[in-house]
Amino acid sequence: MKKITFLLAAIMLLAIAKTNAQDDAKRECTIKFNLFSGDFKSKKYDEAFVNWEYLMNNCKDLSVSIYQYGATLAEDVRKDPALAKKVYEQRLQYFPNKKAAKAHSDYATYLSKNNLASEDEVFKILEKAYKISPKDMGVKNIFKYFKGVTKRNKDTNPQVVFDTYDDVLESVGEKLDGYTVKINKLTKDSTVVLGKKDQKRLRGYRINSKALGQVEGGLDAIISEIATCERLIPLYKRDFEANKGNAVWLRRAVSRMFNKGCQEDPLYETLAKAYAESAPSPDSYSFYAGILEKNGDVSGAADMRQKAFDLETDPLKKAKTKLKFAQAAKSRGQLSKARSLAREALSFNPNFGKAYLLIGRLYQSSVNNCGSNEFEKRMVYAAALRQAQKASSVDPSISTTARKYINSYRANLPSKKIIFTAGIAPGSSYKINCWIGETVRVPN
Repeated sequence: MKKITFLLAAIMLLAIAKTNAQDDAKRECTIKFNLFSGDFKSKKYDEAFVNWEYLMNNCKDLSVSIYQYGATLAEDVRKDPALAKKVYEQRLQYFPNKKAAKAHSDYATYLSKNNLASEDEVFKILEKAYKISPKDMGVKNIFKYFKGVTKRNKDTNPQVVFDTYDDVLESVGEKLDGYTVKINKLTKDSTVVLGKKDQKRLRGYRINSKALGQVEGGLDAIISEIATCERLIPLYKRDFEANKGNAVWLRRAVSRMFNKGCQEDPLYETLAKAYAESAPSPDSYSFYAGILEKNGDVSGAADMRQKAFDLETDPLKKAKTKLKFAQAAKSRGQLSKARSLAREALSFNPNFGKAYLLIGRLYQSSVNNCGSNEFEKRMVYAAALRQAQKASSVDPSISTTARKYINSYRANLPSKKIIFTAGIAPGSSYKINCWIGETVRVPN
């Protein structure tokens, strides 16, 4: 009996000792973390490094900040690739659900930047990040991932490329809309002088918006080589029966055929009707309105467009819907109507650069119809240029695209010789005739 009592007492003492040791270790970890965090934030990196090493070896699951701060110490301070790799791998092991997509994305960037992994290894890490949350990936990595998907599937399974493109573009669009809302909020009153904090925020929003816009442009450039009408039509014909009730598939198919100019094929009408029936929405109604108009039901098309617009409540989506109507009007040759609709889009989103660019393209298309001599015709480019400049100034997401239009329009302005021959004073005001009816400045 005494032996049993002694044994139980010994076990209890060991358990207490173990608990005390664990408590002591936990307290030590907390102390070390506080010292490390304070030194790191004060940029005392050498002092921070000592306590950080202890945390990396003994307190691995204490806080994700060990790894967030540690990445800076390993990459930027010590410039140690092996140590940086350990930071990322250990973070993903102990904190797999803490901003995991961003962690994988950052890890891929680091490996690629320092040539520590093959292209396939980097792609697999980006694939993990994408499956978790595309919108939390780094901007460049979203583009890199899509390039990888395209390279691997464009010849064998183009549908995978299209699906990934749509997923990525929707994710990029969500992020862009978020920045647009923030930019609009800060710039809606031009008489208000922003404080330093708001100026910094606005600058950050514009930088991020521009980067996302470049990704969007890059994605479009890649997909445009693959998504031709010759490739899309047989693919969608093959898959229609299996997807005629799939609203997401139909939306993407209709949108792609519309954007690629495949509306003349009978399949487009089939897809648009199926989309409107399976998912009554502002988007599906706006596409179906084009079908009605094509078939001669102008009144029905107008009613359908109005119905689509009235159903939408989000101002940014209202702007996009109006722009879609404007694009449809342009394709019908209704240039003045298209401009009017584009201006309506701007009333819902004053920083909608794509609307300004469309107006510029409308003007450009009228060069030969809005002048009787070279000077008059080339002055139309001055009106188009002004629209492209507005687009660039208000919408950083399309600034790269806008710059191309700006350079093109500027290159076609009347030369000094043409201005002199026309007997017009440089710098004077000039009103463009025909439907444009805008007053612009003669180039100096």
